[in-house]
Amino acid sequence: MDVRSELFRRKPVEDITDEGGSGLQRSLGLFQLTAIGVGGIIGAGIFALAGAVANKTAGPAVVISFLIAGVASACAALSYAEFAGLIPRAGSAYTYGYAVLGEIVGWFIGWDLLLEYTAIVSVVAIGISGYFSFLLDDIGIHLPAWMLGAPGTGHGHVIDLFAVVLCLLIAYLLNRGIRTAARTETAVVGIKVAVVLLVIVVGMFHINTANYTPFFPYGWGGAITGASTVFFAVFGYDAMSTAAEESHDARRHMPRAIIYSLVISMILYVLACLVLTGMQHYTEIDPESGFSSAFASVGLSGLADVIAVGAIIGILTVMFTFMLGVTRVWYSMSRDGLLPRWFSHLHPARQVPSRVTWIAGVVSAIIAGFLPIEQAAELTNIGILLAFVVVCVAVIVLRYRRPDLPRAFRLPAMPVVPAIGVLFSLWLITYLSPITWLRFAVWFVLGLLVYAFYSRHHSALRSPHDPRSDH
Repeated sequence: MDVRSELFRRKPVEDITDEGGSGLQRSLGLFQLTAIGVGGIIGAGIFALAGAVANKTAGPAVVISFLIAGVASACAALSYAEFAGLIPRAGSAYTYGYAVLGEIVGWFIGWDLLLEYTAIVSVVAIGISGYFSFLLDDIGIHLPAWMLGAPGTGHGHVIDLFAVVLCLLIAYLLNRGIRTAARTETAVVGIKVAVVLLVIVVGMFHINTANYTPFFPYGWGGAITGASTVFFAVFGYDAMSTAAEESHDARRHMPRAIIYSLVISMILYVLACLVLTGMQHYTEIDPESGFSSAFASVGLSGLADVIAVGAIIGILTVMFTFMLGVTRVWYSMSRDGLLPRWFSHLHPARQVPSRVTWIAGVVSAIIAGFLPIEQAAELTNIGILLAFVVVCVAVIVLRYRRPDLPRAFRLPAMPVVPAIGVLFSLWLITYLSPITWLRFAVWFVLGLLVYAFYSRHHSALRSPHDPRSDH
């Protein structure tokens, strides 16, 4: 087999869509999958990002920013939904890229998501630590500086102990089995949504419509620029789709869960933004704690602690979704032979990839414990956007290459919808900082070496006579 054939050999869709033979436990229904998706999408963005964009970038038009970002994200979400109904296997963008665009494409998306998802878990853990510190200070409990806050701040900090414990706690929860973990996640998401609804309902009675004027203080350009910022608050369904093999009926449930989770999250985001900018003039919104300052401005400062608790709970569910994502991508790559098969070992009783879960937990804990949040955040953006590009391109290619395949969900307006997803993702990539590209390049080169010296020779599709080879 020549090198080009090896690089672009594809896993046949017919083989991948066979739902049998998986060792993962099928315990997730539509409700649990949707909860995982909502848990991954709604996080700190609704409590912090909305206020920052409203104050500095878009004004009350932050609502438009979220709508633009939501429409763009929906283009990618619909592409994921079509694949999820066609290929109900763990791995998400990695598996889709492998099946349609070839092994080398699938490898690099999978390799990149390992870093991106792990970094997201770390960033979220650091963020929760900050909220936790705020709550403790508010009730008069002051922990040593080395236990909380960002490293490198000059306050004697050595390790963010609380963030480390959180990462290990999520790993422990996932190792208890997907049924137990999903029940916990569903309950926590319910609490988070209840807090958000409380903020919206109470805030509606304190809206001053005069605060909506001017609605576009920074012009349409501000609203569009704001969309590029808040876009990172409206994905999470991609990580949820990695749990396809743990769904009772993935072909039917996964597409619905992806769409439902995005729609529910967008409704909550838009309503929350309307309340925020209606309660307080955009120039007076605190960019770091928008809702707290808004409620304080109308004499409801007591709700600030409730909002802080809601933010902590909300961010915990994001950690769960993305650690679930990284472990399932890792498991899939190992099962395909692209990483050592030792990693695809499942716990004999709980049927979860326990080894990779603990490794992901420890690595994310190290990043969260020792890196400032800014450096950790720089690792999180580019891989998600590249995954969106790959999935949107792949859904176009497969629709025209194999129109006969039975699809439980078919995205509308092919190829316009996925093409918009590609263009919007590429546009957002241009906003990333040079240091982000440098870190990505280093990880890319490392991945290239791993693929060249290990993965290419151990791939399950290595044999040129293997009937699973598709080229």
